Amino acid sequence: MEMLEMVPEASRPQTLTDKFGRKHDYLRISLTDRCNLRCVYCMPAEGMQFMENDKHLTFDEIESVVRVAAKLGVRRLRLTGGEPLVRPRVEELVARLSAIPGIEDIALTTNGIFLAPKARALKEAGVTRVNISLDSMKQERFASITRGGNVNKVLAGLEAAFEVGFHPIKLNVVLMKGFNDDEVDDFLRLSIERNVHIRFIEYMPIGHDDDGWRNLYLSLDYVKERCKALGLPPTPAQAVFGNGPAEYFRLPNAKGTVGLIHPVSDHFCENCNRLRLTADGNIKPCLFWQDEFNVRRYIGNDQALEDLFFRALDIKPESHEMAKVLFGEDLSHEPTVRRMSQIGG
Repeated sequence: MEMLEMVPEASRPQTLTDKFGRKHDYLRISLTDRCNLRCVYCMPAEGMQFMENDKHLTFDEIESVVRVAAKLGVRRLRLTGGEPLVRPRVEELVARLSAIPGIEDIALTTNGIFLAPKARALKEAGVTRVNISLDSMKQERFASITRGGNVNKVLAGLEAAFEVGFHPIKLNVVLMKGFNDDEVDDFLRLSIERNVHIRFIEYMPIGHDDDGWRNLYLSLDYVKERCKALGLPPTPAQAVFGNGPAEYFRLPNAKGTVGLIHPVSDHFCENCNRLRLTADGNIKPCLFWQDEFNVRRYIGNDQALEDLFFRALDIKPESHEMAKVLFGEDLSHEPTVRRMSQIGG
């Protein structure tokens, strides 16, 4: 077993602040790499090798890691996947995590298929807000993007989220040229009619071994162009709770907002405040880089876990350099070979 060299407690930082001065108070936890959908940008149609269930961190192990993270200043958690709701008894884990001193907020990112029947239990257990992935509101197209999904179940999950009182509710829309760019107007109108926050996200080259993603990439300037074409001048809006990377604006008389997330063309690395914990127990300091540190062997040794967090921060790059992939430039680090479903987004 690899031994971790301990940092003397007196010389250890008190908070998770990296060498670029970025304070990390946000941990994204992937509960599983499995998903009930096969979205075109997330995993292949077939041949995906999922990890065995015994490779997943147990709820006890996740709780142990979060307790240490909370001692180091982590205040907000997000549960992701894969699809987190395919893992049984997620609400039990939520209740345990929400009881940890220091944890102030637990959010959930879901494709929404299983949300309607689980929403109330999740809310009562401690989930405060949800992000729902919805790349199309048209059934035929949604089924094509997700390779078989039922958009009506997602829309039912959205209504359940409103009913039980999740706030805020965000819809994540990965904008793909030739797939769903003609639905931008529909999503803009939805932000006017409902108190929901539509977040358009640039298509990212994560875990792909070819250049096919370039055919789907579309700058989010297109969204602002559609606002102007519709005669809906956007005005800057206050960031929606979560301190995420979106640039928010509001359309005239809108109940909700529109957010633009530019991970490729206009990265937000200078304000990055997050670490990731993969389903198989690796702390990942940067979404795009291969570097990660396995926690499982150190669970039960809080000092070793603390040191592991600081080691992860120590090698966290200043920038993910994703734009260099877009322009075919050389990278300074090895990019991740994991797909989005294996990282936790």
